[in-house]
Amino acid sequence: MILKGFKEKSNKKYIEERLKNRIVNSSEGKIQTLGVVFSQDEKDDFDRFKVLASDLEIKSNGINIIAFTEDVNKERGLWDAIYNPNDFGWKNIIKHQELKQFIDAHFDLLISYYTKENTELKLITAASNAKLKVGILQTDERFNDLIIKTDIKDINTFTSELIKYLKILNKL
Repeated sequence: MILKGFKEKSNKKYIEERLKNRIVNSSEGKIQTLGVVFSQDEKDDFDRFKVLASDLEIKSNGINIIAFTEDVNKERGLWDAIYNPNDFGWKNIIKHQELKQFIDAHFDLLISYYTKENTELKLITAASNAKLKVGILQTDERFNDLIIKTDIKDINTFTSELIKYLKILNKL
């Protein structure tokens, strides 16, 4: 239990460091690649995020969706992109290769669709190399460039607001 606390503290320190040193890249250009990270414990609808990508006119090869669950016993099943606390180590060590590739990818847009105060989810968002980060309301606003205040279950409102703001920013 003590080691878990040290692991949590080392990852929180890394998150703080990433947030302080983040350079916002507001480059011109349309959104062509999308990364989505969400908490499966809060929202269990993978297909809805594919519809969201379609609404944003992103091709199927330009989207990458991952989910996180705190249940380490949950089987991956048909959807392989489900991660749990065992996939994370100390000092931002990622134990799962696909998760590391997701974090290292240079997405045009990253959607962080979670409200839980979870270090692993925050670590993914903070470590991501996405140009534009969008999320729903959280306690720490430094994680996202654009925050759309909506209920986590109301993804339709989130989608319509996201499209509206991306058009204003000339990203669609």
